[in-house]
Amino acid sequence: MKKDKAQQTAAAEVPEKPVFVIGHMNPDTDSICSAIAYANLKQKTTGKKYIAKRAGQMNLETKYVLKRFGVPAPYYLSDVRRQVKDMEVNYIKPIRGCLSLKKAWERMEDSSVVTLPVCSEDGILEGIITEGDIAESYMGMYSSDVLSQANTSYKNMVETLNGELLVGTKEDILDHGKILIAAANPDTLEDFIDEGDVVITGNRYETQLCAIEMNAGCVIVSAGARVSKTIIKMAEDHGCHIIATPYDTFTVARLINQSIPIEFFMRKDDLITFDLNDFIDDVKETMTKYRHRDFPVVDKDGNFLGMISRRKLLGARKKRMILVDHNEMSQAVDGLADAEILEIIDHHRIGSLETVGPVYFRNQPLGCTATIVTLMYKENGVEIDPTMAGLMCSAIISDTLMYRSPTCTPLDRSICEELAAIAGLQVEEHAKAMFTAGSNFGNRTDEEIFYQDFKKFMMGDISMGIGQLSSMDDKELLEIRDRLLPFAEKVYEKDDMDMIFLMLTDILNEGSYLLCIGENALEQAETAFGQKGENHTIYLKGVVSRKKQLVPTLMSSIQNEN
Repeated sequence: MKKDKAQQTAAAEVPEKPVFVIGHMNPDTDSICSAIAYANLKQKTTGKKYIAKRAGQMNLETKYVLKRFGVPAPYYLSDVRRQVKDMEVNYIKPIRGCLSLKKAWERMEDSSVVTLPVCSEDGILEGIITEGDIAESYMGMYSSDVLSQANTSYKNMVETLNGELLVGTKEDILDHGKILIAAANPDTLEDFIDEGDVVITGNRYETQLCAIEMNAGCVIVSAGARVSKTIIKMAEDHGCHIIATPYDTFTVARLINQSIPIEFFMRKDDLITFDLNDFIDDVKETMTKYRHRDFPVVDKDGNFLGMISRRKLLGARKKRMILVDHNEMSQAVDGLADAEILEIIDHHRIGSLETVGPVYFRNQPLGCTATIVTLMYKENGVEIDPTMAGLMCSAIISDTLMYRSPTCTPLDRSICEELAAIAGLQVEEHAKAMFTAGSNFGNRTDEEIFYQDFKKFMMGDISMGIGQLSSMDDKELLEIRDRLLPFAEKVYEKDDMDMIFLMLTDILNEGSYLLCIGENALEQAETAFGQKGENHTIYLKGVVSRKKQLVPTLMSSIQNEN
């Protein structure tokens, strides 16, 4: 078959799975750039494959940064649960539907399998045949014309009977007639033979002659008997096939049905198949309903890729992950509990995420994850090229609001300046271009703006959603506040969160409008910051950091109240 070699090679090779480096959902510039830079560092220090991914849609600022440095956006990874492609897919060479039952059985014996895929010449899955299907074909009661019903080829009959085709063409198809054992004498035999019949006989000249004269489709001469030249000539004249076989008549009668093509018995309707991207959880559920031994795996075009079985599910390999810029399950990509976490690189508070075993966890009180990643480049003696320097410099500018955030440390600033020099950037000029690109709210939907940088936090039993938007234009922020208030209220009604807060940060004036949605949300913020608000809004002078100023203050207030 045309695709066998390529498919077999692909199935035989089981390359080491790459490690995915990924930031939080609703990723910001630090989350994306740190993932790219750290994946690059790991590849250079280990020689193995590390791939940066993203867990959500990128904001305009991040898109600007990637375009500025000519770096393609990481591919979106929505769920990291185990999939069919993470388990062993057993490649079995497909067979064609025209193959005989006998040959299919021999293939099963040789390959030690109980299920065979049946594919077209182009590799499209057409059906499956199992040991049970073949056994049922042997045990079932079928009419004497079953071979013609199944459009059996003479090639199959010759192979099954280990015979020789003396007259006729192997590619010819038996499409009408029944199977008949010529036990009667020639005088009465002509009352039983119809046109197209397959007549099984021995070394009986008169019977062979009678069958040909009655326009039989085929005469099978058993027990290795010699067929005369006269019979061969007459068969050629009448278009009758002659098969000579060493088997006796009883054995021929017993074996002949094994020449039926498997497409007559194979399962071809409502096949249960899986895709490489199907999740193991869903596969288990389906396998529980259908108690087959093996299930085919196909691609989106129906091409056969291999077989999987229930017992192989336990061996499915978990996806290997490195988390950057977060360590809370509520902020992580879906399905993380089913993945293997290898490392966590972060600069936030230690959250709720738990791991099965020990991991490398680097958490430093710095303004940006990219600062930590830069330190790791230095510690490993890896040169930082201009592209990686540009990405990490942009991440630091973004996370520290160009050094204005209280989370910014002298180390963040010095590293940012060093990276800017490598990348050939003027920090203030680059920062202005980034923030302008990021605050271009005009062409975006309310949903895109609201979820641009939105994270969920847990404080005991209380869940909070906290987003942040930044702009260099105070007037623009007030317009966005009025625009997003109705949308935020809809999110609150729909999502299972107790309170929603949205920081609208004025970078130049170093302050934030805090939009408060939810029962007691405004009162909670008023208590936490000791000042009054109105119309769901409090202006917080000097508050520009969600991580260091807003979240700790709110959580401390809630904890004291409880």
